[in-house]
Amino acid sequence: MSPWSWFLLPTLRLLPASAAPPRGAPASANCKLKPQQSELNSFLWTIKRDPPSYFFGTTHVPYTRVWHFIPDNSKEAFQQSSIVYFELDLTDPSTISALTSCQMLPRGENLQDVLPRDIYCRLKRHLEYVKLMMPSWMTPDQHGKGLYADYLFDAIAGNWEQKRPVWVMLMVNSLTEVDIKSRGVPVLDLYLAQEAERLRKQTGTVEKVEEQCHPLNGLNFSQVIFALNQTILQQESLRAGSLQIPYTTKDLIKHYNCGDLSSIIFSHDSSQVPSFINATLPPQERVTAQEIDSYFCRELIYKRNERMGKWVKALLEEFPDKGFFFAFGARHFMGNNTVLDVLRREGYERGDRKPAVTARLLCRLGSGSARPGSSGTGSWVCRVPTVAAPRVSAQKC
Repeated sequence: MSPWSWFLLPTLRLLPASAAPPRGAPASANCKLKPQQSELNSFLWTIKRDPPSYFFGTTHVPYTRVWHFIPDNSKEAFQQSSIVYFELDLTDPSTISALTSCQMLPRGENLQDVLPRDIYCRLKRHLEYVKLMMPSWMTPDQHGKGLYADYLFDAIAGNWEQKRPVWVMLMVNSLTEVDIKSRGVPVLDLYLAQEAERLRKQTGTVEKVEEQCHPLNGLNFSQVIFALNQTILQQESLRAGSLQIPYTTKDLIKHYNCGDLSSIIFSHDSSQVPSFINATLPPQERVTAQEIDSYFCRELIYKRNERMGKWVKALLEEFPDKGFFFAFGARHFMGNNTVLDVLRREGYERGDRKPAVTARLLCRLGSGSARPGSSGTGSWVCRVPTVAAPRVSAQKC
């Protein structure tokens, strides 16, 4: 799961996940080819051993928006696996507590004393606007389940003046009408964790809290102020109607449901960090934006992939007779320097004496033509079951 998807975990857990989403979900995701559910791409890779193990690429959106489009092979792999591993254990209160503590300023410090006055005042005005608008943003279904605007605002932003500026930046980025309408339902990662717990599967994690949290706190102060200012500017432009976000949660859901492995879309999903690079920035500010972008790519994608891949390798070697299901954000299996690439470098290839970890897509239809070694960034057509996992060249990261 991404480091930032747990912003509202206390709220998300107010509404328990059932065994399956409510009936009546749409029959298609309005994909170009409009395939049947059983023919959709699956973000599932097999690990060739006996019993088999699996990698499954998740997305950090409400599970009810994607569950009906996840092919049966992925659901069956989850059901059949005896051990399920996640990035972090988001059902453990101590994990949530540690993640929350990581966001806070040192004791005694206040955001008003840390931020430049103009940024602080604009931030305060924007949060007042959000609080005013939130009742109209919420859905009747949310109200019917006992989730109300004042409570929701306090759950998200109630202690904003005690947070570190970088976490306030992420908080502001998540306080949009589209995102508010989805609050109160577990994201896919958390739903799978709850299901694993309900089915009494053995579970584990491949990361520590500080490995997800510390990279954000590692930005220098000038970079943080730049990022917060750009985020507030973006929200002010959205309010004025002069800006349209290029990648929305709705876009992400459609791409995931259609099996579109676009590395650009999923880069945003994996980090939940807005991209600050745009053509309107002055040259020096563009350099700062690129430095921040590169930092997050290195710290939140590549370094984590390296650690996660080595954890997986150790587990496979320690328990050769166990069937694992590794559920990580889909971006960790896409683009360059993925978790799969780490395993390949560690010698897990076809013909090696070690347990084979040649990854293969289990899917039937795709909406693109990118092949191994190509420069395309779309999805690919799979030839079941013998196609090794292609690489998609990333334009971001």
